[in-house]
Amino acid sequence: MNESDIFRALADPTRRAVFERLLAGEKNATELREGLAISQPAISQHVAVLRGAGLVNETRAGRHVNYSVNPDGLTPLFDWLARYRAFWPTRVERLKTLLKEMDQ
Repeated sequence: MNESDIFRALADPTRRAVFERLLAGEKNATELREGLAISQPAISQHVAVLRGAGLVNETRAGRHVNYSVNPDGLTPLFDWLARYRAFWPTRVERLKTLLKEMDQ
């Protein structure tokens, strides 16, 4: 997967909520749906998008399906951020200098 898929998947607030619930551990669709005002088919669609982006794993045991966070799923996003991290210190220093100049 690439960072665009991850951004697209996490852009939806419901999918972010589902992903954050999975950070606490493996859950089935019913557990993921608790407290959300959405149907079972809707939760399945949200989970499918997260799975498609590589953020969630699915484990089947007979009729039961459990979902968990894919630990490597955010790697493309971290790699994308790392490309820009080199620019941050210089920009922050420039901002500090500008703010000091404005105060004087």
